[in-house]
Amino acid sequence: MQLAKYFGSKVFATGGGEPQLALIEKLGATGINYRTETVSDYVDLHTQGAGFDLVYDSIGGANLLNSFNAAALNGQIATTVSMAEVDLTTAHFKGLSLHVVFMLIPMLHDHQREQHGKILAHIANIVDEGHLTPIVDEQEFALEDTGKAHDRLASGQAMGKVVISI
Repeated sequence: MQLAKYFGSKVFATGGGEPQLALIEKLGATGINYRTETVSDYVDLHTQGAGFDLVYDSIGGANLLNSFNAAALNGQIATTVSMAEVDLTTAHFKGLSLHVVFMLIPMLHDHQREQHGKILAHIANIVDEGHLTPIVDEQEFALEDTGKAHDRLASGQAMGKVVISI
């Protein structure tokens, strides 16, 4: 959200309750409560039914279908969680581009590491300039509580990064 806002986008983000929606608004995006609004409802409200040009999906799985439904014709979907069997029919008939993002590829395959480094250096400059706020969950875990940290993350209650102290 913060990077999209930094680069000049009008940003909308889904959250599942008041704390998440308040954080979304604090970070400069328009909050959408996915528990009380259907995809069709918020697409109609915020895009007059046209859909969003770019949808970033960090949930994946069956939620990709929601992302396809939220996207505009010839829109783009970027996802960091694409390990799922998903019907691509909607993506096909809307002419969507699906971008699967796996940030470890440059390191794992020694592929375009310099380009990856440039991207990370640019982001580091944005951070150093104070334009990005790290969001860290209120609960912190010790290494021996790694299972509890994972449970917190999987529960959907965590807001931001879940930290495990070593």
